[in-house]
Amino acid sequence: MIKLFPIQLIILFLFINVSFSCANNNDGSIGDEENISVTENNDISQFLGQWTFDIGDGGIMNAGWLNVRQEDGYIDADLMWGGGGIFYGLPYVYVSGDVLYLGRGTRNIDLTNNNDTFTRNYPTWIELSRDGDTISGYYIRPRTDGMGADSIRVSGTKSPTMPPAPDLSNLNFGEPVNLIPNPNDLTGWTLIEDHLRNGWSVEDGVLRNDPGNSGYGNLRTVEEFEDFELILEVKVPPNGNSGVYLRGMHEVQISDSYGSNLNWGGSMGAIFTRVAPTVNAEKPPEEWQTMEIIYYQRHATVTLNGVIIVDNQPVEGVTGGAMQSDVTAPGPIYLQGDHTAVSYRNMILTPIIN
Repeated sequence: MIKLFPIQLIILFLFINVSFSCANNNDGSIGDEENISVTENNDISQFLGQWTFDIGDGGIMNAGWLNVRQEDGYIDADLMWGGGGIFYGLPYVYVSGDVLYLGRGTRNIDLTNNNDTFTRNYPTWIELSRDGDTISGYYIRPRTDGMGADSIRVSGTKSPTMPPAPDLSNLNFGEPVNLIPNPNDLTGWTLIEDHLRNGWSVEDGVLRNDPGNSGYGNLRTVEEFEDFELILEVKVPPNGNSGVYLRGMHEVQISDSYGSNLNWGGSMGAIFTRVAPTVNAEKPPEEWQTMEIIYYQRHATVTLNGVIIVDNQPVEGVTGGAMQSDVTAPGPIYLQGDHTAVSYRNMILTPIIN
């Protein structure tokens, strides 16, 4: 250890103070000519584009999607994190060295000290590094007591290039699959979350969900599929909300949006927070409605009550609540059951074998 005597400490302090003052303008800002970059070789190009990733160990509500964009003078990104919708634009995005930083919303926490209540804002963010066509890193959330931070592992891959819109005029189909093969039980279906209650049942060929208040699970087919045509009939109550997930990844919205403006977040037949219907073809609640969905080469077509409302549109990545992140993998038909009551019948899936 080097010992400094009082006179040496004074000289060292004056040197540091003078050096710092010389690098500052009169207004206290650091002069441009003296700016020092914290890191070198900041290269955003390695992160640009779309990525799919798993949160923690993956599984339902733990799949995500990221699109990093170079804008004019800044970097931005779109993020789907587990459940809910897609955030188009983040609080901040920047690259430092080989790490990409993505800002998420702050947590506003009420704290109490000597009977005085005050609010503190705790940031949360994601740090990612790239290795070839994979990314990995952590979602970081500081603890509110100031003692460390919690983190969740994130790992993903570069999304494959979206193919052009396919020609749907000459599709070849396999054998149809009746998704409700037994008119009075749940043959062919299983609850996704073992720890949640089952509100699903089948009676007289109608697959119903009666979820009660909370704590009820989602339902999936045992069998998994690639590309297909799915025809079904659905009935929703007033203010009803459910969803049909294609390959367990892309939610086609099932909801009572009769008379509402078209949007991608709540309209019947929307690809949730990705593709809005172009036509309102919905019937009032408590009426049976017919829906035809063609999912082929990562493009979706939705026909509601005989009217095409989503026409061969690309579905770039997973939507909120997805079971898996790999957009090329086969997957089940999964029905959202944790919202409200809903009824399905005459569910026929026909594989596309082109």
